[in-house]
Amino acid sequence: MTSQEQHSSRRSTRSHLQRSALAAGAVLAVVVTGAGAVPGTGAQAAEAVPGKPKLKLIAASNSVTLDRYEGNSGVYLDLGTYVTVDDAPLEFKVTRKSYKDPVVARQILRDGTGTRTKTLPAGLVKDFSGLQGFLNVSITDASGKEVTTSEGTFCPNNASGRLRPDAPATSHYPESCPTNPWTLGSVWGTEKGWASNSSTVDYDKPVDLPAGEYTAKVSVAKKYRDLFDIPDDQPIIKVTVRENSDEGGGAGLKTSASGARAHHSGGHDAHAAGASHYGPRGADEPTPPALSHALEDRGLAHHLGDGTGHTDGSRIAPALTPAAKRPTGRAGVAASVPKPDLRSLPAWDIAVTDGEDGDVPGKDYLAFSANVWNAGPAPLVVDGFRSPGKEVMDAYQYFYDADGKQVGYTPTGTMEWDPRIGHEHWHFTDFASYRLLSEDQTKEVRSGKEAFCLANTDAVDYTVKNANWKPYNTDLSTACGQQNSISVREVLDVGSGDTYTQYRPGQSFDITDLPNGTYYIQVIANPEKRLQETNTDNNVALRKVVLAGEPGARTVTVPPHDLVDAP
Repeated sequence: MTSQEQHSSRRSTRSHLQRSALAAGAVLAVVVTGAGAVPGTGAQAAEAVPGKPKLKLIAASNSVTLDRYEGNSGVYLDLGTYVTVDDAPLEFKVTRKSYKDPVVARQILRDGTGTRTKTLPAGLVKDFSGLQGFLNVSITDASGKEVTTSEGTFCPNNASGRLRPDAPATSHYPESCPTNPWTLGSVWGTEKGWASNSSTVDYDKPVDLPAGEYTAKVSVAKKYRDLFDIPDDQPIIKVTVRENSDEGGGAGLKTSASGARAHHSGGHDAHAAGASHYGPRGADEPTPPALSHALEDRGLAHHLGDGTGHTDGSRIAPALTPAAKRPTGRAGVAASVPKPDLRSLPAWDIAVTDGEDGDVPGKDYLAFSANVWNAGPAPLVVDGFRSPGKEVMDAYQYFYDADGKQVGYTPTGTMEWDPRIGHEHWHFTDFASYRLLSEDQTKEVRSGKEAFCLANTDAVDYTVKNANWKPYNTDLSTACGQQNSISVREVLDVGSGDTYTQYRPGQSFDITDLPNGTYYIQVIANPEKRLQETNTDNNVALRKVVLAGEPGARTVTVPPHDLVDAP
């Protein structure tokens, strides 16, 4: 693939990925009807208990057709199975106190008069991607021989639609389960009367099934059936695998063998399809909800949990469109007005490369991914205004009271147009900077100052006060403007972070002449302190790296950071 083609692939939008996920499943003709469900012989679901959801595994169809595309190493097991939820919502609060502590999942049970929590047994949840080992899949060939088995992680946020007309019209839960290795808190949930897609569609794990006829048997693992009183239904699905010569895969998704990289929004990363679920190369983009037919909730939350003491919808929701004109009157804001709290995450996805566009050929670069997130309790809102003929915009930070009314502003630097391929949008200057420090952390041996376009690419902690579970600008197509823009509004909402991965120009240090040894990558949020925050003492994060090798063949080792082993 040419460099131009790669960059074109990198600029594909998040909405394209979502359409791709839909297109990949369109051949299944999925309609939630319960077809194909085979009653099990195990215990049936318990009688309705206030606040306790009733769960059931169903299949949308008795048969599916999976296309195996030329150049791909297999097919994706999207079998059209769903977990239906009734009587009460299925909801979990998933947190870890720090990176030294394990992830803990608690089920939230609301009976209309109060709220109870039930901590899930240790070992069921290892990260924030969902319930590990929830689904068991067995595939047999035409002779009845078992050819492959797999386990699937179930993300309740893959809400795929309502079961009946009187179910809630929209789902207020987040649209995916986060995969950023530094996530601190998440919320998973499926509304009462909805079905959530449970198929194991891992775009990095195609299953090597030749063209032919197969039978799939799908079941919920016994540990989850016992935990949630799920009937032992085991849908039987006839699977037809057919060869397809369309190398594009029909859905715009290829394996790494094809050399293409799927990624969101022309934005901050390029996901290597051969890495993890769209990468581990930055979990910038929330995984597109599988076959989602849900309406999108764009307004303030009006649902269970909305109100004092809850964090399922930002109480401050400024419009995403920039102000019509520059602010007037005296600049300033009262100390009591809610402000954002910007924090840096440790670097990850660290590797030695030969550089990206604009780098010098023949040199060694230490590339990395970095994220700055907003712990709240208020969103970061920055508007840029351009004077006719000027190459930069004047930037202003806006402040809002608890009702969303603008109550102040301050000048906060500039925005500049970044013409580099992979950026090509307006960047807010001095949002973050990167430094490579010596082993004793006393010397700065390399520096990288980066301007950012702000987008809510990662759900870092949706349990903090005023976290917005459904931020609007999750990719660069919803912010950042065009080269001829006269004004731009950029927003980093509460609970979300903005990741730039190692594929973006500027995300690396030149280490060609650095001696081997131990160093620290330092990520600093708001380095010039031009933005007003609730706290500036938590703006710095460090990640240890060990350089070795010879020029042209340098290596890097990245030790774990407490319990997080995300090199």
